[in-house]
Amino acid sequence: MMTVMRFLKGLIVAALASPCASAAPLVYVAPIEGIIDLGLAPFVQRVLDEAGAAGAAAVVLEINTFGGRVDAAVQIRDALLSAKVPTVAYVNRRAISAGAQAASEKTVSYMRKEFRATAETRKRPALIAEAMVDPDVAIRGVIEKGKLLTLTTDEALKHKVAELRADSLEAALERLGIKGAELRRASPNWAENVVRFLTHPVLSSLLVTVGMLGIIIELRTPGFGVAGAIGVGSLAAFFWGHWLVQLAGWGELLLALGGVALLALELFVIPGFGFAGILGIVALLAALVMSVVGSGATPEFFMLAAGRIVLSLLVALVASFLLLRFMPRTPFGRRLILDTGLGPVEEDDLRWIGKRGRASSPLRPAGIADIEGARVDVVSEGELIEPGTPIEVMRVDGNRIVVRQITNTNEKEEK
Repeated sequence: MMTVMRFLKGLIVAALASPCASAAPLVYVAPIEGIIDLGLAPFVQRVLDEAGAAGAAAVVLEINTFGGRVDAAVQIRDALLSAKVPTVAYVNRRAISAGAQAASEKTVSYMRKEFRATAETRKRPALIAEAMVDPDVAIRGVIEKGKLLTLTTDEALKHKVAELRADSLEAALERLGIKGAELRRASPNWAENVVRFLTHPVLSSLLVTVGMLGIIIELRTPGFGVAGAIGVGSLAAFFWGHWLVQLAGWGELLLALGGVALLALELFVIPGFGFAGILGIVALLAALVMSVVGSGATPEFFMLAAGRIVLSLLVALVASFLLLRFMPRTPFGRRLILDTGLGPVEEDDLRWIGKRGRASSPLRPAGIADIEGARVDVVSEGELIEPGTPIEVMRVDGNRIVVRQITNTNEKEEK
């Protein structure tokens, strides 16, 4: 048996019920499925706007979700409360909250007020609503102190949280006085699906990992090539998706661009990796964290978001270490690291082939070497070479003088 509910525990269900005024030939049906995320809010708002413009009798939200983001639920609740068309929450099959971790007192107080205000607006029992989010609320004969209230269908009907029980959506509409209505089922359009896809927690974390991985590899290799393009593209997709759901604004975007500018300065102007590169990564990380945290986010959610971003960075660091350690040993890796942005061979550089000297600065892989008393810009084959290490020029690729570390101490070294 399915239940048509006007208020139920969950991140979005608190605001979904509104009495239907009268029978009408048109009813919009919008599915609320999967994770409640910020990409879902524009879809709900669009359906409400279309239904209002079409003079629909009601909008039915067909709900089957384990919950999701609180800020997304609040956006959807606000859209429903301001809707100009009656709304009905049809729970098929579940509408529960996914947030089971302990929350701070401030967070609980905020959610308790949100639930109470929504219940009062919809003429539902406010104390029942508070008990769904605050374990300190005790109701004699319903819930004892120290536990959160969760209602079955029968309990929801008994306490007037649910309006009625029905075997089908058509039966529910008939009992609500909308018999024989035309059902117009809405679905997210391609743009809304793309936004939900890009802002999904798993994919957004993956985009951050790939983006940071590409930038780190680009910082450790000369020029600008495939790794840098993939990294910038991944971060652009991340920020674009979060921009569309109004998480990332001009502040976050400018902070991210500033971080990228500092990294570019480190990459193309300043040899090695220093203060500008570190500051650029910090700015970029700050922009990423701010772009996944909505307004009114709880401290717990902020820490969770920051943890996701830091974890993505750690994964990128480990992956970049492995790639830079092992890929230079493969033909594809050498091409990826050395063959980007090559120009014509400088004839004057050919004289260094076979010459030996010492690294004057860290080669990461680019740096400076002392060869026969001359300071020469060189690049290793991807590995880190410390200052003072004996090196030998292996070849000249375009405008890059490629060196290797001399590991045999018995070899004669040329100063």
